[in-house]
Amino acid sequence: MQSNYSSNEEERFQVRKLEILDKSKGFIELLQQLTVCDSVSDKEFQERFQELSLYGDDHLICVIEDDCSGKIVATGSVFIEKKFVRNCGKVGHVEDVVVDSSVRGMQLGKKTIGFLMDHARSMSCYKVILDCSVENSVFYEKCGFKQKEVQMVKYF
Repeated sequence: MQSNYSSNEEERFQVRKLEILDKSKGFIELLQQLTVCDSVSDKEFQERFQELSLYGDDHLICVIEDDCSGKIVATGSVFIEKKFVRNCGKVGHVEDVVVDSSVRGMQLGKKTIGFLMDHARSMSCYKVILDCSVENSVFYEKCGFKQKEVQMVKYF
């Protein structure tokens, strides 16, 4: 790739679907910036990747690779839930959105969310929901989300 091509930020940071080789590009380490994520062996990664690929478009993980460094610098996922309510409607569930600390402020989170929203829209979802920390709520409001109801959780 020509050097002047990658100097353009729009070209440098392209959103795409997760690929099997992304583990070697820092995908798991990026997730560790978000939450508890132990090391994952190559075999475990391949098995989970294959398992998720069976869901087709109902489970999409996207990444942004820095064209200059070859590292994965942002990711997010959306799972499509099929329901009986709303005329057998569909709901998108956004999860695991994180941008590498070294490139925050470059609109990559917004770009990731936009990609996930476009996918949910293309899958005919009537809404998209997510859980986030209070600290991150301002970011999601800027992306068009609004606070609604209360999240509950029970860990096992």
